[in-house]
Amino acid sequence: MQYSEVTQKTISYIEGNLTEEIQLNTFPAVIGYSKFHLLRIFKEETGKSIGEYIRLRRLTMAAILLLHSDETILTIAFLFHFQSQEAFTRSFKEVYAVPPGKYRKLMKIVKMSEEEKKMNTSEQIKGWSLSGSNPELYGLVPDSTVCHTGTQSGLLYAKGDANEQQFATMMQGFQAHEYKGERLKLSCFLKTEDASKCGAWLRIDNGNGDTVQFDNMDNRSIQGTTDWNHYSLVLDVPEDSASIHFGVLLIGKGKVWADGFRFEVVTDKVPTTNMLSEENLPAQPTNLDFSSN
Repeated sequence: MQYSEVTQKTISYIEGNLTEEIQLNTFPAVIGYSKFHLLRIFKEETGKSIGEYIRLRRLTMAAILLLHSDETILTIAFLFHFQSQEAFTRSFKEVYAVPPGKYRKLMKIVKMSEEEKKMNTSEQIKGWSLSGSNPELYGLVPDSTVCHTGTQSGLLYAKGDANEQQFATMMQGFQAHEYKGERLKLSCFLKTEDASKCGAWLRIDNGNGDTVQFDNMDNRSIQGTTDWNHYSLVLDVPEDSASIHFGVLLIGKGKVWADGFRFEVVTDKVPTTNMLSEENLPAQPTNLDFSSN
C-alpha cells in the first residue's frame, strides 16, 4: 500500500505552493481530511510537522537560488515568505550553520572546485554503490540543483534509452543487529523524470544469505514524471536476520532523485509491505496444465 493518501496530497499541495502564502487552516478543505487527522498522520510518516516541512523545503529552495541565481538575499527571503532578511538569515543559519551570504560564497567556491576536477558521471556517492543488471548504462551522482532538504540529493539516471529488461539500483547495506525482532519502517522522498518504472526497496537477509523479507514497490511503482513525494516500506526483522539492504531501483529509462532516507521502529499496528508474505500468495495453485492464457 502507498503511504499514504493524506500525506501524498499534503506534500503535493505544499510543493506546488512553496512561493505562495500557505495557511494551515486551508488544508482540510484542500486535502479533504480533518485538521487533526492530517496533522497526526503527516507527523507520524514524515517525522516533521507540516510547518516544519514547509520551512525546510523553503530553505532548501532558497539555498538552491543562492547558489544558482544572482537574486539578492532580500528578494529570496520575501519570495519564500520570510518577514525580513533578518528572520530569513536566522532560520537559514539554524539549518546550514552559516548565514546565506557566506553560504553563497562558500558553495560557489566549492562548485568551482568540483568543476575544475571534472567529475565524471560515473562517480558514486559516499556510502552508496551502483549495481544492477546493466550498471554501465546508468549513472549515480550527487545533485545540488535538485534536492528535497539540505544541499544535495542522489540522482540515479539512465545514460541512454535503456529498455525495460535493463535496470540499475543505488544501494547500501548494514548489519541487522540493532533491529532484530522489530518492525522496521524505511521512508524517503523521491522525484522522477520520464522514468519507465522505479521505486524504493528494502530487503532483510538471514545469516545464510537468504532473503526473508522484501519489498521493492513493484505493486505501487512510480512511472513518468513526478514531483517530490513521500514513500514508505515496512518489514519485520526476524531474530535470525544478519543484514539489511535498501536503495532505489530504476528499470529502463529516465531519472530518479532520492533524498531524506529515514529508518524508524514501528509497532505491529503499522501494516507490513512484505512482498514475500503468505498473504500475497494465492490460496491455491492455478493453471497447472497451462491451458489458460
